[in-house]
Formats: sequence, structure tokens, C-alpha cells
Amino acid sequence: MKLNITLLSVTLATAGCCSAFALSPGRQAATSNHRVVGSGGFDKAAFVRPDAAAPFASSTTTLHSTSAVAAASSSGDNTSSAGIVQSTRGGGSAATSPFGIDIPLLAYFGLWYLGNYYYNITNKLALKAVGGASGFPLTISTLQLGIGSLYGLFLWLAPDAREKPKITLDDIIKMLPVAFCYAGAHSASVFSFSAGSVSFGQIVKAAEPAFAAVLSQFVYNKPVSKAKWLCLPIVIGGVILASVNELDFAWSALISACIANMFAAVKGNENKKLMETEGLKDRLGSVGNQFCVTSMLGFLLSIPFLMLKEGNRFGEFVEAFKTVPALRTNMIASALWFYGYNEVSTMTLKKTNAVTQSVANTAKRVIVIVGVAIVLGESLDFMKLLGCGIGIGGVFLYSIIDNLVKAKN
Repeated sequence: MKLNITLLSVTLATAGCCSAFALSPGRQAATSNHRVVGSGGFDKAAFVRPDAAAPFASSTTTLHSTSAVAAASSSGDNTSSAGIVQSTRGGGSAATSPFGIDIPLLAYFGLWYLGNYYYNITNKLALKAVGGASGFPLTISTLQLGIGSLYGLFLWLAPDAREKPKITLDDIIKMLPVAFCYAGAHSASVFSFSAGSVSFGQIVKAAEPAFAAVLSQFVYNKPVSKAKWLCLPIVIGGVILASVNELDFAWSALISACIANMFAAVKGNENKKLMETEGLKDRLGSVGNQFCVTSMLGFLLSIPFLMLKEGNRFGEFVEAFKTVPALRTNMIASALWFYGYNEVSTMTLKKTNAVTQSVANTAKRVIVIVGVAIVLGESLDFMKLLGCGIGIGGVFLYSIIDNLVKAKN
């Protein structure tokens, strides 16, 4: 129990650090011209190995002190794309070490990777504590959004923490499609992780560019280059290879991860349209405010679906929450990790260029897939690792191929 309390305390502290980088908006940073391309019984123990975190290979990413970019990447585990450019709290130029390293950017990467890693572990343990896919995945995903929303609300109410947004009812209505897709992507991802292994779900979610390409081309009338289309068979082939010998393979995990990808792709496109609303950026005030409002709306939109699917068992969940420490501790921790890492990842992406973002997202997936699989004892056979490498490599190539082609020409 003492270790559980320690873990939760570390979670709260880290969530606070994550949000600290997006508290009061400072001076706006200059924009760049880069285009920037979520089974077991009730007796499972809570997460007790905080020392097992995989090494966070910040060396895999070249850290540049660059200008913030005007739009964040829509790829990754449900990362909020905010389209708002803000500097770190207080504004001004980034602090650097005597060796020229951008210290705030380094902190962004560390907190982003740490938060994503621990979210995946605590989320899986919370799901396993009440039976996995046959338990309460929708209840857990909904309450994760609710707990994160409470934390965001606290930042609005706390003195000198974060200025409240000045949005109108019309702004809220326009944000509903993005919030619905955000909630859908999160709920589908959580269900995928409950039905299969986290590593398999992450591999499938890495194929999100395939869904984004189809939607952009045929729904939003935004043509995708031929070079990008040629990268998609590599991504899809990697996912197929990873699925061949997957010990925890389940069609429900594959299908729900694909649904999560579809929601995430729609969210990215809808968010770009949303941020074209005149004056909305100013009324929101900061990246943190947009993410908080989106989380609150997503939570409210998830409640009807929760009541429809698992509402008749909510009393059973409440009893489990009271009596199963693994559920209680890991669900609260996962909610805070999820909120914190999503917010800080947006700030990270806004301080880097397109290529650095692609490398960072690729490195993050490798760290999460391998690190979480080791901690949770999930299968990592040769075929799965090969498929993982091919799929994630294909995603990286997809992210940079247009720049490579342009440079060659």
C-alpha cells in the first residue's frame, strides 16, 4: 500500500510538471514554415515496479532549439493537436545549458516519454484488475477523461495557475466534433488494450497514417502524394507480420484499434478546420486550455455510451473500486498520466521541426512497445519484432518522404 501511495504521489507530481509548461501563456513564439506531419481476476496487484521503466533514449532525437510550429502532429496515443503556438511560461527564449542543449525541450521529451510509458502500464493493470475486455473498459476510459478534466479544472481555479478560457457557447458547439472523435479514439484504444496486449495494440495504432491518408484523399479532398501512398503497404505489411504469431491476438483488439485510428484521423482533420475559426485561438488562450475543454466535452459525450453499455453494472464497478486497490490506484494514476503526457507532447511537438517530430514519435513507439512488453511479460517473438520494426519504419518514412522527394528534385 505504501508503494501504491508513492506511485500515485509521483504521478501527481509529474502531471503537475507536465502542465507547468503550459500554464499561463507567455509571448508567442515565431512560427516556422515547416509542415507538420492513445484477463485477470479481481486480485491483481497494483503496479509495483516503477524502477522497470525502459531507458528513455533522448539521444535518438536531435534536440534543436527551434521555433514553435503552427500545428501539432495528429499521430501518436490520442495526442491533442491544438494548433495554438505558445512559448513556455513566461515567454522569451528557451533556456540552454553551457553545451547548447535546449533544457526545456529536453524536459518536454523526458516527460512525454515517461508519461506515455507509465500510462500504458497503469492503464493495462487497471483493466486487468477487473477482468480485461469482459470487465469495464468503457467505464475506465470514461472516468480517465473525467479525472483528467477535474485536474484541468483545478488548474483554472488555483491562484496564478492558468488563465480561464473566454470561449462562447458557439465555440463549444464547434468543438463538439473534435471532442467526440477524441473520446471515441480514447475509448476504442482502451478497449483494444483490454482485449489484447499493449504492444500489439500500439503496433496497430502505428498504422494511423493509412487511415489519415484515405480520409484526406476521399473525404476532406486533400490529396496525398503518390510517395506517401507507396509507403502505406510497408506500414500495413508490418502490422500483418506482427499479427501472425501474436499470442494475445484477438479480432476485437485489432478492430477496436483500427476504429481508434479512424477516430484519431478524423479528429486531426476536424481540428484543422476548427482552428480556422476566427478568434478561437485567442479566446482559448493556450494549448492547455484547448486540451482541457476537449477533455471535458469528451467526458460528457462518453457518459451516454457508458450508461448504454455498462450502466447496468456500474454498481459492480463501484464495489470493485472500493475493494480492489489495483483498480483504484492504477485507474487514477493512468488518468493523470494520460492527461499530463498528452498536454506536454503537444508542447514538445510545437518546439520542434517536422523531421524531429517524426523521429520522436517513432522512438516513443519503440520505447513503449518494447518497454511495456517487458514489464507486463507480453510476447516479443522475432516475427512480432520484425513486423513492429517494418511498420514503425514505414510510418517514419511516410512522415518524411515528401521532404526527401522535394530535396531530390
